[in-house]
Amino acid sequence: MNDAQAAARLQRVEALCAASIRALVGEAELHFRGQRLHRGHEPVAATAPHLRPTLPDDDQGSFRGAADGLALHLVHSDPAVHRQLAPDAALAPVARLVFDMLEQYRTESLPPTGLHDLPGLRQNLRHRFEAWSRQFASDELVEGDRGLLLFTLAQICRARVCAEAVPEEHTDLIEATRFALVPLIGHALAALRRTRHDQAAYGVHARAIADTVADMVAARDDGKPFLIRDGDDPSQRGRFTLLLNLQGTPVEGRHAATGWGGMAPDAAVAPYRVYSRAWDRTLPATALARRDELRQLREQLDARIARQSLHVARLARELKRLFARPERDGWRGGEEDGRIDGARLAQLVASPAERRLFRTEPPQPVVRAVVTVLVDCSGSMKQHIEALAMWIDTLARALEMAGASCEVLGFSTGAWSGGRAAREWQRAGRPAQPGRLNETLHIVFKDAATPWRRARPGLAALLKADLFREGIDGEALEWAAARLLAAESGLAGDGDDVRRCLVVVSDGSPMDTATALANGEHYLDAHLRQVVQGHERAGRLELSALGVGLDLSSTYSRSRMIDTATPSGHHVFREILELLAGRGWR
Repeated sequence: MNDAQAAARLQRVEALCAASIRALVGEAELHFRGQRLHRGHEPVAATAPHLRPTLPDDDQGSFRGAADGLALHLVHSDPAVHRQLAPDAALAPVARLVFDMLEQYRTESLPPTGLHDLPGLRQNLRHRFEAWSRQFASDELVEGDRGLLLFTLAQICRARVCAEAVPEEHTDLIEATRFALVPLIGHALAALRRTRHDQAAYGVHARAIADTVADMVAARDDGKPFLIRDGDDPSQRGRFTLLLNLQGTPVEGRHAATGWGGMAPDAAVAPYRVYSRAWDRTLPATALARRDELRQLREQLDARIARQSLHVARLARELKRLFARPERDGWRGGEEDGRIDGARLAQLVASPAERRLFRTEPPQPVVRAVVTVLVDCSGSMKQHIEALAMWIDTLARALEMAGASCEVLGFSTGAWSGGRAAREWQRAGRPAQPGRLNETLHIVFKDAATPWRRARPGLAALLKADLFREGIDGEALEWAAARLLAAESGLAGDGDDVRRCLVVVSDGSPMDTATALANGEHYLDAHLRQVVQGHERAGRLELSALGVGLDLSSTYSRSRMIDTATPSGHHVFREILELLAGRGWR
C-alpha cells in the first residue's frame, strides 16, 4: 500500500470513528483532522498517552479504541471538577500526568450515558491499551527505573479501575516494581474503583496517588529538575519527558512529538515568544561538515540520481512553461509586415520591389521567479532524506535551466530537548510560559545567488544525518519568507512581475520537547498556524507544502502528499508542478 492509499484509508477510518464519537457524545461539530479529534476548529486534548495512536496497516481497532476513549472522556469528565483537583502542570508535571491518566481510566470504566455496556467498545478500549503497552515496552522506555515505575502504575491502576487483568505478557516485567509500589498507594488504589461514579471523590484518591508517584520520581532524580537532567545522553534526554505520549513512532520522530504539554489541556495558548536567542545560528551547510565528508555525500547523491535516470531537461521545459510570461524585448527590423521602419525608407527608393520595410516588437517568454524550498530537518525526516535530496537537487538544477532562481533552506535545532536555552531557564527558577526553549539552527544548503554547480557540495549536506534533531517550524517559515521577499529585486526583477514561491517539505507538526513541556502541547503548532495564515492573507508570496507521507492540509491551504517509496521521481515532480501552478487542495 502506497502513501496515497494509506492516507485515503486513514481518512475513511477517521470519518467512521468521528461518526461514532458524535453518536456517543451528541455533539455534531466533533471530527478528526490529522488523527487528532477537533471540536470545530479547536483540537480536543487527549488526556492519556494511549489515546494518541498511529494507524498501522493491520490495526484499525487501535484507532477505534482511542476514539472510544476520547468519547467516554467527553461524556463522563467534568472539566471544571478536573481543573479544581488537578495538580499544576507547570509546577508538578509528573503529578499532573498521572492524575490525567487516572481520570481517563475512570471514564473508560463507565458505560456510555443512556446505553448498556457495549462489549465491542470495551474490546476496543482494551485492545488500544494493550497496543500502547507493547509499543511502550518495545521502545525500551521501561529500561530506566522512572519509566518502569510509571509503566507499572499505568498497568495496575487501569486493571483496578476497569476490573480487568494486567496483560499477561507484562506481569513478570512489573512484578518487582508493583511489590514496592502498592504498599505506598494501597489505600488510595483500593478506593479508585469504589468511587469511580463520583468524579470529585475519585479525584481526591487520584491526587494522592499522583503526588506519591511524583515524589518517588523526584527522589530518583536526586533533586534535579524532572524534565531535563544534566549529563543525560542527548538521545535519551527527551525519552522520559515524552514517556507517556507515545504515538507508535520513535521519540525523535515528528508524530511522537506532539507533546503532552506543560499546561492544562483546556488552557489557552499563550502568545509566542522566545526565551533566549543567544545560541540561535544561521549557517551555510558547508560549514557543518568536513570537505571530505561533503565529497563522499556528493558522490552518494550523484550515484542515486544516476540510477533514477531523471529527465532534467524535460522538467526544466515544464518549469519554464509554468513560470514564463510574455514580455516585449525590443524591435526587430527587416520584416514584411508590422510598423513602417523609417530607417528603411531609402531602400524603397533604391529598390521599389523591396518589401522588408517594417519592424515588429515580438513578445519573448521571460522567467521572473524565485523558488525557495524549506526542508524540515527533524529526526523523523532522516528515513526520507535520501529520496528527498535527490528530488531537491534535481529541482534546483531544473529551475536554474528554466531561468528561475532557487534557494534551498533547512531548519533544525542545535540540541535535543532544549540545550543551553533550557538550562538557562532552569537556572532562572523555571518561570512559567517561558516561550521557545531550544536553540534554532537554520541551514542554507543553496542560496538564490549561487549557481547549482557551485552549490553541489552544500546540497549534498542534506544527507548528513546528525543535522536532524527537532523543529521550530513557525520561526523557520518566517526566516525563509523574509529571505525570499528580500531576494526578489536583486535576483529576478522588480515589482509584482516576480513570482515568489515558498515550498515547505515536512512530515509532521513542529516539535521541541522542552518548549512543549513548558508551554503546552499546542504552543508551536499555534505559532506555525499564525505564521502560515499571516502569509496567506498578505499574498506577497505563494506558500505551499509537500507532506512526506502525511496530509498537511490542516495547516497549509495548498498542499500535496508525496511518497518517498515510489521507484521514480516523475510522480513527485508532477506533484511539485501542480503545487507551483497553484493547484493544491485543502
